[in-house]
Amino acid sequence: MDEGNPLGEFLRARRQLTTPEHVNLAHVGDRRRTPGLRRDEVAVLAGISIDYYTRLEQGRERRPSDQVLDALARVLRLDPEAGEHLHELARPRTSEAVGRGGRVSPNMLRFIDGCDHVLAFVLNRRLDFLAKNPLARAHYEGLEDNDNLPRMFFLHPAAREFYMDWEQEVSRLVAHLRAAAGTGSDDPFVLELVEELARESDEFRRMWARHDVQTRTQVFIRYRHGEVGEMTLLFETFRLTSARGQFLVIGQAEPGSPSAHALAELGRLAAAAG
Repeated sequence: MDEGNPLGEFLRARRQLTTPEHVNLAHVGDRRRTPGLRRDEVAVLAGISIDYYTRLEQGRERRPSDQVLDALARVLRLDPEAGEHLHELARPRTSEAVGRGGRVSPNMLRFIDGCDHVLAFVLNRRLDFLAKNPLARAHYEGLEDNDNLPRMFFLHPAAREFYMDWEQEVSRLVAHLRAAAGTGSDDPFVLELVEELARESDEFRRMWARHDVQTRTQVFIRYRHGEVGEMTLLFETFRLTSARGQFLVIGQAEPGSPSAHALAELGRLAAAAG
């Protein structure tokens, strides 16, 4: 997938998702050949010239002012997170490639192994699993490609049964991958994953083209587990300031709920399996 002009790609995608009704434009009898707003409409609403906006989308202008970016964020109805992403695309920072692996510190490994009543695992920006506690290993056991969340979601049919709200969760996952990867332009391993998923999954290609951005810091996810049945877990995501590009994820059940009993049973099965 061509990410050589990330700012222009983002503007184009968000423009096509913004309808005239979103910005109170009425076009009686105006038949549109493309979805969303036209370039000239975005330019007028943002208070910039049509030529300047066209250059932004085409990658011929790459250093818009903060005022222009804020105006475009308003016209395209970007939430604060997507607006911040827009600024990042216009002012890309040099970042380290995450690599295929990633070393989790011994202190963090001891911490997640000690979390015996919750799922605990560490991800990198590609959403590779770098470490799991025993309960997390038991939770994802049996799913192919369970070393990487996007691969597991998109490339294996069993994930659609495992995640009870697969469509909702997968759209959030793609938006989270966008946010976690940032521009991704200097990280060949992020780009490699995106290229692989785009080749193998039409659904991924469609969702990635939307350029949605969302960091999921707290979310409920419903599962249908083959061993312990249905359960709902609340996940919290924490950025590890001591390890660049790593995230700690904790999943827990409501105390005393059927999900808590299912999670406890999964823990007993994991302990019995050694």
